[in-house]
Amino acid sequence: MSQRLVVVGGGIIGLCTAHYATERGYKVTLIDRMPEASETTSTGNAGMIVPSHFVPLAAPGMIQMGLKMLLKPDSPFGFSMPPTLRQLSWSLKFMRHCTKAHVAACEHLIRDLNLRSHAEYQSLSELLGIESQMHQRGLLMLCKQQSTLDEEAEVAHRARELGLDAAVISAAETAALNPELDLDVAGAVHFRNDASISPLSFIRKLTERLKQNGVEFLYETEATGFRSSARKIQAVRTSKGEVEADEFVVTGGVWSTELVGQLGLSMPMLAGKGYGFSVPEPVQTPSVCAILVEARVATTPMTNGLRFTGTMELGPAEEAINEKRVEGIRHSIPDFFPAFKPEDFDDLPIWRGQRPCSPDGLPYIGRISRFDNATVCTGHSMMGLSLGPVSGLIAAQVIASDNPSLPLAQMSPGRFDR
Repeated sequence: MSQRLVVVGGGIIGLCTAHYATERGYKVTLIDRMPEASETTSTGNAGMIVPSHFVPLAAPGMIQMGLKMLLKPDSPFGFSMPPTLRQLSWSLKFMRHCTKAHVAACEHLIRDLNLRSHAEYQSLSELLGIESQMHQRGLLMLCKQQSTLDEEAEVAHRARELGLDAAVISAAETAALNPELDLDVAGAVHFRNDASISPLSFIRKLTERLKQNGVEFLYETEATGFRSSARKIQAVRTSKGEVEADEFVVTGGVWSTELVGQLGLSMPMLAGKGYGFSVPEPVQTPSVCAILVEARVATTPMTNGLRFTGTMELGPAEEAINEKRVEGIRHSIPDFFPAFKPEDFDDLPIWRGQRPCSPDGLPYIGRISRFDNATVCTGHSMMGLSLGPVSGLIAAQVIASDNPSLPLAQMSPGRFDR
């Protein structure tokens, strides 16, 4: 008889965990608090797969940059106000990790996670029959100012030292990669190992396959706690009753903190709220996904138009839209793409996503030490989509007691629980 697994959380991490667990013979039930086909953090993001992003969120310069932006209501970074005790506690931990030593300790792991995830995306896209929707043209870091390009060139140099394919290119070379796009930039860094997908299309196809493979989906069902005995969880309690299983994995994003807290685990996270919108019929379309560096805005051509996303607003997980930050995204785009006007983005539906941010910029993946059958997989910050497949693979390996594809020690869910 197959062992039963409950996955709590139906975003990209939960879906990928369910996929790799079914491959290992588990009978999976996936619980999600949202209705089926909802727009979520996983579906509305920039869709980027980013080996280039080997520097964790907690890095030198982040505090200074944050302080500069903190008082600008339309800036791409900020805190929900007034700050809570949880925000202050998280911030102190974050500050302690904004060091060169921390970056050096993390960069190889983050690179390897993203490279393996890229390979898994290729395999999954072929399996789902959507390989044509995975664009492997790399990522452009578009820089308005030469000083910014010089800073990005240093990152490119380090990327090459780490074995990644990165090149500093001129404004003319950048334009040649985007023949149908007017650009106003000093140049760019081209990270050629990066890729992009349409998250909504990928998630729909993966969900269809999981259903075909017998995964049970319980939508509009909120996990509220657990029933346990000694070192074993016996059932997850939900808004619609208990669900029993042999193994349990929490992949609920920023909402995971409260849930695992009931299991005695302190796992600090804040929601890093991002905003975005898709332009169904843009006046021009880039050929390569890009980040507008000074504006901290990402843009990705997708099946449903051209998507723009940005901002990192740290605080509790809540759905209110900060219109000033959305305006900041709208007004920054014409600075780089002069064919666009801010009014081109009026009246478009606004996506907001609650990225789960740990204080050190690393995900939480591994067993909860107090229990023999409880696993956590969350805390991926802005790389949830990028790291979805590799995180689901590692979670499934942990559950099945396989040797994990990558080392787990730095990602321990209990690393702040001391």
